[in-house]
Amino acid sequence: MNRIKEVLKEKGISQAWLAKQVGKSYNSINEYARNVRQPSLEDLYKIAEILQVNVKDLLVDNDNIKG
Repeated sequence: MNRIKEVLKEKGISQAWLAKQVGKSYNSINEYARNVRQPSLEDLYKIAEILQVNVKDLLVDNDNIKG
């Protein structure tokens, strides 16, 4: 699980813009944002750098997820 969608919303950045910056398709970024698919560690670090956040800010603590 990741927080990419939330961080994009907080920063007012579109998935299309992020896709272009990362060099991935819009569909890939959309799948990451919807937690359908998870980015590789390399891509996760790229995304964190582009969004100017710590990679930890993109991760969800699974222990705190209610289910």
